[in-house]
Amino acid sequence: MSAPLSNDDGKESCEGLCSSCDDKGSCDDPRARQKETVDRMTRIKHKIVVGSGKGGVGKSTVTVNLAAALQSRGYKVGVLDADITGPNIPKLLGIEDRKMMSGPDGLEPADAVGIKAVSMALLLKSRDSPVVWRGPMKMSALKQFVTDVNWGDLDFLLVDLPPGTSDEPISVAQLISGLDGAVIVTTPQEVALLDSRKAVNMFLMMNVPMLGIIENMSGLICPHCGGRIEVFKTGGGERAAKELDVPFLGAIPLDAEIGRMGDMGQTFAKNETLAAKAFDKIVGAILVKLSGSDAASHRADVVG
Repeated sequence: MSAPLSNDDGKESCEGLCSSCDDKGSCDDPRARQKETVDRMTRIKHKIVVGSGKGGVGKSTVTVNLAAALQSRGYKVGVLDADITGPNIPKLLGIEDRKMMSGPDGLEPADAVGIKAVSMALLLKSRDSPVVWRGPMKMSALKQFVTDVNWGDLDFLLVDLPPGTSDEPISVAQLISGLDGAVIVTTPQEVALLDSRKAVNMFLMMNVPMLGIIENMSGLICPHCGGRIEVFKTGGGERAAKELDVPFLGAIPLDAEIGRMGDMGQTFAKNETLAAKAFDKIVGAILVKLSGSDAASHRADVVG
């Protein structure tokens, strides 16, 4: 492993990540490091980044629920939280009090009821500790998350990106070889759609396949009368997908249960609400997009 993650401003340090490494000299050989990274990534069948043009669209919530929906179909799933300064994945998976540990094969992901998770939040001294880092430090941490983590054999790795089109999304796209594609999360209102279109075009410019757009917070189903209330309008994500000539994966309605369950660290995988059915339908659409590479049929014995 490379040197321990640390903060040059002294606000936070994560010590001992390399203490159990049996081959410290390998960090000095970039070719050995590159080969090790490629070997790790080839053990992951499908690698998907989940991004957004702006914050506040529910991207992390969508990521963990897509992961849970994939797991419920029998797939082995991991989630990489690439938001170094605002990591939320452990909270949403109910593992925010756990820590990642260093082992003989690298940094070991935390386990969230079968979903493997890696996040900066799992390395901090407390949940309130800020990561006060400039760009180079964040890029170094991301590189370690890709090169030094012992993911093992996975069917899917979902990478939850920070919002925007800056350092982290660019670095992840360059660090992870063989990306299957990107999923963009937006809400229906124009200000979110404006930024989501930029995110789509960024990935297309980087030759990352576009799996599609998800419209989150797409209308509120009244729990009393069952009627639909267009809090943020609806249909904007689908229109943007058509205009950009990329797939539209589906819409997820506003549901109070999403916020409540997220706060409790629970997902919608075994829920029967409209939102849960929407997540499952979107996963089905992603599997269809990937069907040429055997994703849709893989592990049928487990699912069946």
